[in-house]
Amino acid sequence: MGSYDGATSTRHSAGMSVFTIATFLGLLTLAAFIGVLSVAIMWVLDRLGAVDGGIARLASALGPLALWLAFLVALTAFSGSLYFSEVAHFTPCALCWYQRIAMYPMVVILGIAALRGDADVARYAVPVAVIGAFISAWHIGVERVPGLPSGACSLDVPCSLIYVQVVGFVTIPTMALAGFLSIISLLLLARRAQQPELETLA
Repeated sequence: MGSYDGATSTRHSAGMSVFTIATFLGLLTLAAFIGVLSVAIMWVLDRLGAVDGGIARLASALGPLALWLAFLVALTAFSGSLYFSEVAHFTPCALCWYQRIAMYPMVVILGIAALRGDADVARYAVPVAVIGAFISAWHIGVERVPGLPSGACSLDVPCSLIYVQVVGFVTIPTMALAGFLSIISLLLLARRAQQPELETLA
């Protein structure tokens, strides 16, 4: 179901709890990817005319909850990253910090937007989430492709180090990527629900 590298093997006392949390977050990651893929497929089918008005109906159904779900995704990513660094004692690499810089403000921004019902938050939150998604995707590449440039990453905390891996492929930056993509999808759906005439998704 999951695996740990040598960096975590010495933490026997916390190993089981770390594995449990990582597995839970890994399953949430899979669910997030399925949700994002479903939205993407529906958008394509809608554009092709195969499912007329599909995105509009989905936005209408999720509209009242989309902002709160986006906030919940950001809060989960925030809490998970703090757990890995402060409880599991995984030292964040430079790329991890860049992803945190993109994700952490989302908790406050999306929380306020959800309370206000302000779907226009997508105007400035989506670009930040897109940047975070690109960083996460690059980090995944650094983990998987030997020799891929890792920028500011140090030898002491290399960005290629995989602290945890569950369900075969889900690592910490994979979790972050799922979070960013989910936030993007949910914010665009929320905006479409409030302002369908802008054709944000269709």
